[in-house]
Order: sequence, then C-alpha cells, then structure tokens
Amino acid sequence: MIKCICINDSDRPTKIPVEKWLEKDKEYTLAFCITVLPQKQLAFQLQEIDLDDSCSPYEWFLANRFAFRKQDLEKLAEFIKECNDITFSMKELMKEISVNERERNTIKED
Repeated sequence: MIKCICINDSDRPTKIPVEKWLEKDKEYTLAFCITVLPQKQLAFQLQEIDLDDSCSPYEWFLANRFAFRKQDLEKLAEFIKECNDITFSMKELMKEISVNERERNTIKED
C-alpha cells in the first residue's frame, strides 16, 4: 500500500464534483497508475476517490498533484513498473481479441 499526499488541488475540472476532488495536504492511497494521453504523463487512481462515469472523461489524477515519502520511493517505482506491465498485457489482450473477431467474421471459401 503506497500513500501519497496531495500537494496540488487547484484547477478542478467542472465535470468532477467537489466531493470527488482532491484536498490539499490530505493523504491518499494509490490503487493503479497509467500513462495518460494526450498529456503523456503518469496518473493515478486512488482508493479513496472513485472517478466514475459521471466524471467522464476524467478517470485519473495526474501524478504531479502528489508528493511521496522518501521511504516509499522504491515501492512506488516497483508499483509503476507492475502497473505498466499490466497495461501492456491488456493492450496485447485487446489486440488478440480484435484479431480473433476479424477471423471469426471472415467468410472462408471452400
């Protein structure tokens, strides 16, 4: 379990209600991380806040909104690596599903 502290709660998007927004100096727990596009920046999902469909298109908090304890940096690096491996695997899975769907929908000649 990796904890972080919100250091930047400014510029809340209007699509995210106040009750689902960050509070400066509050501690949160990381749930998952990913590199988001188009920003190409690291972003987190938090255990304490569910950015559900009502917040769409926002699903992640950019990493630059948080600070981490020095003793957690090694765990954080491993967490990021593990999440990226899962993300890569999901992309491969989606690619495989897409290929299988195309093969199934192709008319085969006798």
